[in-house]
Amino acid sequence: MENQLAKSTEERTFQYQDSLPSLPVPSLEESLKKYLDSVKPFANKEEYKKTEEIVQKFQDGIGRKLHQKLLERAKGKRNWLEEWWLNVAYLDVRLPSQLNVNFAGPAPHIEHYWPPKEGTQLERGSICLWHNLNYWQLLRKEKVPVHKVGNNPLDMNQFQMLFSTCKIPGITRDSVMNYFRTESEGHSPAHLTVLCRGRVFVFDVMHEGCLMTPPEIHRQLTYIHKKCHSEPDGPGIAALTSEERTQWAKAREYLISLDPENLTRLEKIQSSLLVYSIEDSSPHVTPEDYSQATSMTLIGDPTVRWGDKSYNLVSFSNGVFGCSCDHSPFDAMVTVNISHYVDEKILENEGKWKGSEKVRNISLPEELVFTVDDKILNNINQAKAQYLKQASDLQIVAYAFTSFGKKLTKKKKLHPDTFVQLALQLAYYRLHGRPGSCYETAMTRYFYHGRTETMRSCTIEAVRWCQSMQDPSTTLLEREQKMLQAFAKHDKMMTDCSAGKGFDRHLLGLLLIAKEEGLPVPELFTDPFFSKSGGGGNFVLSTSLVGYARVLGVAVPMVHNGYGFFYNIRDDRFNVTSVAWRSCPETDAEKLVRQVFHSFQDMMQLMNTAHL
Repeated sequence: MENQLAKSTEERTFQYQDSLPSLPVPSLEESLKKYLDSVKPFANKEEYKKTEEIVQKFQDGIGRKLHQKLLERAKGKRNWLEEWWLNVAYLDVRLPSQLNVNFAGPAPHIEHYWPPKEGTQLERGSICLWHNLNYWQLLRKEKVPVHKVGNNPLDMNQFQMLFSTCKIPGITRDSVMNYFRTESEGHSPAHLTVLCRGRVFVFDVMHEGCLMTPPEIHRQLTYIHKKCHSEPDGPGIAALTSEERTQWAKAREYLISLDPENLTRLEKIQSSLLVYSIEDSSPHVTPEDYSQATSMTLIGDPTVRWGDKSYNLVSFSNGVFGCSCDHSPFDAMVTVNISHYVDEKILENEGKWKGSEKVRNISLPEELVFTVDDKILNNINQAKAQYLKQASDLQIVAYAFTSFGKKLTKKKKLHPDTFVQLALQLAYYRLHGRPGSCYETAMTRYFYHGRTETMRSCTIEAVRWCQSMQDPSTTLLEREQKMLQAFAKHDKMMTDCSAGKGFDRHLLGLLLIAKEEGLPVPELFTDPFFSKSGGGGNFVLSTSLVGYARVLGVAVPMVHNGYGFFYNIRDDRFNVTSVAWRSCPETDAEKLVRQVFHSFQDMMQLMNTAHL
């Protein structure tokens, strides 16, 4: 055991990167079979037969050729999808990304030592920042433990992107700049950016080779806070990052043309460890209701968020925290990991700093004052207006279901994630009277630079079970049987997806090969049932398990008439966050959550009474 322990401490965060297997290309037949299966809930017999013919034609014809070309591509790359996915899912998207692409979430510190309390923002902020900076140091020293499933190491590449990373807008495609280096790789930036009341400040977090202590960070934050609260607001350059991408790219070019020093200032923000956002608002929050805190983290003041930064740590006036992150360089599990680490440290130390109060003689933060003119100020006002208009259209609810949680579902031998997914299917079916195409995130980190695969939770088995639950003539035993069939199907699909045997990314690869070769779009992708079943980013339910810790998360729905649905699973509760657009008359985030909670109860009751 001791040897094990000694060995594990020697493991370095990124040491297995070179030995991870390449991302496989699944078999064409298998992928198409799985795709057809996913269409079944949405098509009648005749429609299904037509789609089946289209798929067969694709498999025997152009599909085979495209698949061969994809196999050729995969030979020369350890991850054939990586570059494509980054571009198609993130960098080519022209929508304003701060609201439409970023993900966010409130910190759970309110559940223990840091309940909402005015006057605590700066003191708590300095402690919270200090724990974040310790994590940065662990990462630089490669001491963050390697994630594993059993003995299999998972890809850790996304953790390189957490700090000192920023998206840069482009006219047609954005790019990602990453300035982070581990200690063995060399120098890494050691300053952070603070945004407050439309103004921008930076300061170094290292002093004479040592990390600043919370009292020292507190002094820097106090200086910034006082200055901003006693002087006029700044222009709010940060709001430009919330604009449509091409607009922001043009505004950025113009900003640089006004004064070359503006580029230096932008680069200072881009390379900084993270952006620390000082908000003036105070969201209401309790352990059972995170709605307002979640909402304000995602759609707070655009002048104190740098939408393109990989990590904005947001602090509210009542000592509540959260974060907002650009989605392109990493997926939410990276943020969940650091948030959980910080939360555990705050818990361990009872929310206090127990070290020395001594403050060394450290130089004050530097303000980055941009050269602006009326055109830029006008751009900022426009950006704020479009952002606030879209933000006001979002309905976000985040409640805790506290009757039971993981403990009880596991006792009933039901996978807790599948339990939530099937409850969601039933809730949507009851609310809308039809099946809801559903995207659940599956991770492919067994493979080199693996990120995610689509797991389509709306199976024909799930739909048959939903129908049985709504049909008074079916017996409890039949309902239970159908539910267990739906569970088995979901669990198997999730295992397949994680093993690189999903089909959505494969189909995307075939479509992109056709586009690159200048070929017409194959009929498989123009068939209405491709998008009805969710293909091409048309899932009505966009969902993700945020994990098994206290951390919560949120992102907007994929489609206007859809929902975003995010949840964490704990021993005694399920935390559920639902998002919808107010301007869509048929969706209601509040009603969906209530229906999901109702489904939880019904499913558990079914398990308890089916055999009586």
